[in-house]
Amino acid sequence: MSLGASDSPSLRAAREWLLAGAILCALALALALLLQHVWEMQPCAWCVLQRLIYIGVGVACVAGLRLHTVPARLAAVSFGVVLSLAGLWAALYQQLVAASADACGLSFADKLIMSLHLHELAPWLFAAYAACNRANLPLLGIPFAIWSAVLFVLLGLGLSMAGRALLQSRRGLFG
Repeated sequence: MSLGASDSPSLRAAREWLLAGAILCALALALALLLQHVWEMQPCAWCVLQRLIYIGVGVACVAGLRLHTVPARLAAVSFGVVLSLAGLWAALYQQLVAASADACGLSFADKLIMSLHLHELAPWLFAAYAACNRANLPLLGIPFAIWSAVLFVLLGLGLSMAGRALLQSRRGLFG
């Protein structure tokens, strides 16, 4: 995972973007757990789904760092971008739809988490304890879902920059 002295500037840039993405995902997850377990701000199903997506984006970033070929790295980056878009959708859905409802009911997020049995495997991470209209509390006057949406946009942009740098490093090999 260390930056090699023989790496091209483009490859180094891609690795820096991927490392930044992995760190941001870990920090987002750590903050969510801190808020839940220390300040007792319980998550809703859409919050839990976003946690799962942060883990997926983080894994894609780490895979992009660890894989050895440019095509494999580009595949990991592409998967991370798709997950970032899914995270953006989940955050916006939470803010615009779910947080306005009296209760989430059995939403897509509930069904997905339950079908994967994540709430049973790691309830401290994946169990939803709050209704969406009670979980989307503000931080500095901005609802958590909006903060999450912004972070997913930043992750998608960072992964796109990593992909661009990987493509530039590949062009350097052939042209």
